[in-house]
Amino acid sequence: MPLRKQRKVSNEAIIALCLHWLLTVVFAASFVLVVVMLFKPLKLPGNPGWPELLLLASGVACTITALAQRLPLQNVLLSVFLIAVLGGAVHALGVISGIPFGPFEFGESIGPQVFKTLPWAVPLIWVLAVLNARGMARLILRPWRKINAYGIWIMGVTATLTLLFDFALEPFASRVKHYWLWTPTKFPVTWQGAPVSNFLAWAAVSVLISVVIAPALINKQPGKRNTPDFHPFAVWLGAIFLFAAGCAQAGLLSAAVADGVLAAIVTVFAIRGGTW
Repeated sequence: MPLRKQRKVSNEAIIALCLHWLLTVVFAASFVLVVVMLFKPLKLPGNPGWPELLLLASGVACTITALAQRLPLQNVLLSVFLIAVLGGAVHALGVISGIPFGPFEFGESIGPQVFKTLPWAVPLIWVLAVLNARGMARLILRPWRKINAYGIWIMGVTATLTLLFDFALEPFASRVKHYWLWTPTKFPVTWQGAPVSNFLAWAAVSVLISVVIAPALINKQPGKRNTPDFHPFAVWLGAIFLFAAGCAQAGLLSAAVADGVLAAIVTVFAIRGGTW
């Protein structure tokens, strides 16, 4: 009986691993397609923008399956639900009232919107950003995983990396792809059109989400897998590269250079933690 149970678990693990790699291949292929289309527009069948939506959806899917290799699937799905609901709700409030991000409106290029208010892509952006930022945080802090304040550091670094993700995303989303448009405010300090309030709100919401999802993402068997997981690093770094490439193609050189510097600094910390 134990042998049959072990064989069943092994088969499920193999299926999950194959699914993860299949989704990763889809993500990689869509990533290449989107980057190529930045410099050489292609006439593809279907509605415009579907390669970007496929990239986002496959990125979220392979992130979920990668995390499910280490944690129970129900815990992973619970964290996805919490991130999507909290991030989506705050963004819906933002487009209606201008609070807390600042005054903005979504463009048609971001895709279908729920109740003509919230594009379904926005909750997925939050899931992609937060889960991979948390994976990056675990990688960076791997040398200090046994200290008492490790959980607090994970939440803090996760929020910081999510904020940096938005820092790189904003010029690409608002000025290159026109997913959303910012309305000028009386406060003159902005980053590529995005007000300071946007980044303060992303930081605050990221901290809140990190605290809320922490119990679901605690590994109850920490000794089960000690090898570093570079999948979040690859997804996070690929996203920053895409944003930098889009900004460079659009002539936003300052944003492209900032993204490159950001990617280089984070890469150093990630590799240092992963090879500890």
